[in-house]
Amino acid sequence: MDAFAIIISFCLGIGLAASAGFRIFLPLFVSSIAVHFGADIFNLSESFAWVGSPLAMITLGIATFVEILAYYIPWVDNILDTIAVPLAGIAGTLLMALSLGDVNSEVIQWGLAIIAGGGTAAAVKGSSAGTRLASTATTGGAGNFVVSTTETAASGILGIISIFLPILAFVLVLVVFYFIYRGFKYMKSVKNKAFQRNVVKK
Repeated sequence: MDAFAIIISFCLGIGLAASAGFRIFLPLFVSSIAVHFGADIFNLSESFAWVGSPLAMITLGIATFVEILAYYIPWVDNILDTIAVPLAGIAGTLLMALSLGDVNSEVIQWGLAIIAGGGTAAAVKGSSAGTRLASTATTGGAGNFVVSTTETAASGILGIISIFLPILAFVLVLVVFYFIYRGFKYMKSVKNKAFQRNVVKK
């Protein structure tokens, strides 16, 4: 792979990993469909040839449907979030490795996959889990429907954009991280103000 191809593959992997942060199986399903129908953007090694198989596509399709449905069941969504962060990290690692499948060095391939792919997916999933937890606390779970729908839409849109416009997907991921950072700063400021009020009262 030349330098430009590596950059495109990296952007593709980051976009798909971020998509896995919203829904674990949806970007895997999208990738399986793309590989099955011969998308040229994936430079697959022989070890990832199974991704485009009919069995993989059907299995991932069923898993995607079950995952999406489960997030609309009250309280089950919060339980899923407790195990979804490490699973999202694994999915992000796999998707990045899939995107960099034809890189000569396996050390570079899996190093980037674990750090960039897994880290991106875990960070996005952690943020979305926090949003759902806040929604549950403030609305008693009534607002979780909106959160789940937004996450599914974000995962699907980002996954598809990653396949066709990987550089744009990378830019969108940067935007997502910007809002995660702003949200973190806001929550930190709220906690600090609450702490200061408690100190003043005492």
